Amino acid sequence: MKKSYKHMSITLSALLLLVTTVSFLPAQDTFAVAQDTAVAAAQATLVLEETAAFVEPTIDAGDTAWMIVATAFVLMMTIPGLAFFYGGLVRQKNVLNIMMQSVILTAVITIQWVVFGYSLAFSSSSGALAPYIGGLDWAFLKGIGISDLSPYFISHSQPTADGGTIGTIPHILFVLFQGMFAIITPALIIGAFAERIKFGGFLLFSILWAMLVYDPVAHWVWSGDGWLFKMGVFDFAGGTVVHVNAGIAALVMAIMIGKRKNYKGHAIPPHNIPFVVLGTALLWVGWMGFNAGSGLAADGLAANAFLTTHLATATSAATWALLDFLFNKKPTVVGIATGAVAGLVAITPAAGFVGVTGALLIGIIVAVLCFIMVGYVKGKLGYDDTLDAFGVHGVGGIWGAIATGLFATPAIQSYSGLFYGNAGQLVTQLIATGVTILYSGVLTFIIFKIVDKLVGIRATPKEEAVGLDLTQHKEDAYTAID
Repeated sequence: MKKSYKHMSITLSALLLLVTTVSFLPAQDTFAVAQDTAVAAAQATLVLEETAAFVEPTIDAGDTAWMIVATAFVLMMTIPGLAFFYGGLVRQKNVLNIMMQSVILTAVITIQWVVFGYSLAFSSSSGALAPYIGGLDWAFLKGIGISDLSPYFISHSQPTADGGTIGTIPHILFVLFQGMFAIITPALIIGAFAERIKFGGFLLFSILWAMLVYDPVAHWVWSGDGWLFKMGVFDFAGGTVVHVNAGIAALVMAIMIGKRKNYKGHAIPPHNIPFVVLGTALLWVGWMGFNAGSGLAADGLAANAFLTTHLATATSAATWALLDFLFNKKPTVVGIATGAVAGLVAITPAAGFVGVTGALLIGIIVAVLCFIMVGYVKGKLGYDDTLDAFGVHGVGGIWGAIATGLFATPAIQSYSGLFYGNAGQLVTQLIATGVTILYSGVLTFIIFKIVDKLVGIRATPKEEAVGLDLTQHKEDAYTAID
């Protein structure tokens, strides 16, 4: 019996061992499969993470929508903004001539910009010329597709597959936006020689000036290859490129073309002050695209540029009205309009670098400087800057460029001016301003001489006396109806 139990015990133990072994083998296989699955999942996750680390750069709809609007705003500054502002300030026999000059520049500079101007300003060249002028790689916008992203950006960018960065708006939109700056810059010079320039001479001068002066200076300051850009100059929206450049050219033109017939050393009353107000309003609104758009994105930097631009303009306008009241006993409409434009000019290079305090100080000081220049200095020196292109754009632009080196604050971008511990920035601003003054002045003188020799620039005394509307365009702005 004991033997029998013993055998049964051995048999049961063997069966139990067999069952345990059989049941353990699938468990081992399951564990191995689970282990392989976990490894595969981990590898797949790693691949997904690596893929997610690089996202193909795409057009940002918000940035693009804002920049389309900003571009249209800047176009509005020239036509009809500047056309009405300057047109209202001249005598009625010359108003159409002024408006025609604004419209024709919008047409011909657009063509020049697309054909080769943009390429000269923003593309790269090789060798010793690279810091000073671009090449012709983008002439006729060659190689720029509608979906290509802008290589230029400020605060919004995207990584590229090669480890670089690229912008968020279409390249062609950047071309168009910058083209509006190229249009208005020579148009600002119109105010210096108004009422006494031949239309043909004006047109040839403007085209040559855009090509030989504007495009190179834009390359120096805004191109990634530009020597002033690499030096670290601050010019957010065109203090040196637009206003100093055009303002100095205006002074040279005013001196070289000579005074108007019967000019007595003081301003001739404008023929239509409501036009001046309308033009000022269009410039004020359009300038928000000019400055806030220069960040190339719809973000906080654009909002700050909008704020500082509006604040400096309002401050300058109010300061000019106060100065008018203190020195001339009455605040004038033309005065407050001029003060507003001076504020717009001065804040242009600084809009993306300064805060509220800087904007207020820039607005107050530019009104004082331009008020003195327009009301006193011009009369003492005796030059005839018809609509104060130099007195407002030249002086205001110089102050704005210098002020940027004073008031730039790291609270806006990671850059500082003198009052925030970076004295070197002021030196850089002074160098950029001085070089622009010298280059623009010398080249404007040379271009004037060439054009005067080829086609003539100054209108005849008879043409000036009759008026440029009739003598240059055979039209009269205000016809009598029987």
